[in-house]
Amino acid sequence: MTHEELLARITIDPAVCHGKPCIRGQRIWVGLVLGMLEGGMREDEILTEYPSLEPLDIRACLAYASALTRVRFVDLPQAS
Repeated sequence: MTHEELLARITIDPAVCHGKPCIRGQRIWVGLVLGMLEGGMREDEILTEYPSLEPLDIRACLAYASALTRVRFVDLPQAS
């Protein structure tokens, strides 16, 4: 699946979740999935928690985050 096809699984609708990026028009935020991955959840655990998701939806969240890093950056704390 191409990067563009993965991104097509993400929708942004001002009437849904205040315009936050969601998976395929559902009310499951991209940021929620990324946070679960960051917290150490495995893909199978996320899919069990949210049975309406598919493995490609998780990859779509990663593709979305990857695309954001190409156009934005996050101020990081200085290393001590």
